[in-house]
Amino acid sequence: MTKFRTLDDFNLKNKTTIVRVDFNSEIDSVTKKVTSDVRIRAHAESTLKELIEKGAKTVVIAHQGRKGDRDYTSLKEHTQVLQKILGAPIKYVDDLFGEKAKAAIRGLQSGEILVLENVRSWDLETKSGTPEQQAKTELVQSIAPLADLFVSDAFSAAHRGHVSMVGFTAVLPSAAGRIMERELKSLSKALEKPEKPCVYVMGGAKADDSLEISKFVLSNSIANYILVGGVTSQLFLAAKGVDLGEVTMDFLAKKEVTKFIPGIKALIEQFGPKIMMPIDLALNVDGKRKEIMLSELPTDCPIFDLGKKTVEQYVKIILEAKSIVVSGPMGVYENKEFNYGTKGVLEAIANSKAFSLAGGGNTIAAIQEYGLSKKIGYISTAGGALIEFLMGKKLPGVAALETATQSKKI
Repeated sequence: MTKFRTLDDFNLKNKTTIVRVDFNSEIDSVTKKVTSDVRIRAHAESTLKELIEKGAKTVVIAHQGRKGDRDYTSLKEHTQVLQKILGAPIKYVDDLFGEKAKAAIRGLQSGEILVLENVRSWDLETKSGTPEQQAKTELVQSIAPLADLFVSDAFSAAHRGHVSMVGFTAVLPSAAGRIMERELKSLSKALEKPEKPCVYVMGGAKADDSLEISKFVLSNSIANYILVGGVTSQLFLAAKGVDLGEVTMDFLAKKEVTKFIPGIKALIEQFGPKIMMPIDLALNVDGKRKEIMLSELPTDCPIFDLGKKTVEQYVKIILEAKSIVVSGPMGVYENKEFNYGTKGVLEAIANSKAFSLAGGGNTIAAIQEYGLSKKIGYISTAGGALIEFLMGKKLPGVAALETATQSKKI
């Protein structure tokens, strides 16, 4: 288990605390309004609420999009959303580390929160580096001297060695916020010593991620079974030698994922019995669902879902599991005609007695749509960071917390 300090290790009363959160939200490209407050709410109702209650002087650093992207905007709107969630006045300054920002930080009172401008308004933020290198940047050099503590709470950005993620850890006592703490503990439970049988359900369209995760968890005897769905399952079937038909192969080629077939083939040759693939499929025939067995392939119709026999097989394995990780839908779940696989698999996970962890935007959306949020053990809001963690990679933001300068006492 990763070793890091948490909020429990510090007296926060009247301490100026810099908190790196992930407020990166869905934005209306025309009005620049926040259309989903999921991430803002997660930080508000845990770490930020606790900092208010413990009397910290909280300085929030966050990003929204990247310069040039349609979702890039200031954090003024996010501050208003945060204020509504917390039911307390929240300060905002349209400056990141200039005199205006520094004056606002110095003026903070116990229990107050100040949101700084979008950290990506500063071009050097996204240049990766070590904590020691990033500590020498203008951002850290300007505001770290005004703070007593750094709290890293943006697990979803921890796979990047950006200035605001790692720079402060080299010069300030540092702790994991409640979101970071929760993510790491839950992920470690699923990855380091999961209860067996352990099942990984890999769906969606990111076949490269599914391949790397599957390779890691099977090679390290973490998972007993991999269940594949979505576009990922089509690639696995193709790698196994199943003729899916020109329509599907053209579709896979356009998504530029056929290059992963050789790697998947090698994985199947090494771990074949542990990789469960569809035995039947649901086709989109003029907007209607038609199920076929693999023996009826190839087909000129697009594949939109798992077949019912496959779902039955997957559900049986899921219900016998003690640890489950799910990432990605089993088909085109947005269309009710083709949500049988995704809904069936997620309901089985929700009804199992296993510890379950779910991640990925589409996975979370489906869980919420089916009203299963309270039945899943842990839902990760991270994207790339979650995937890299499950691949066994060391995340810069997590490594920085582990090696943070802790010599100063506060």
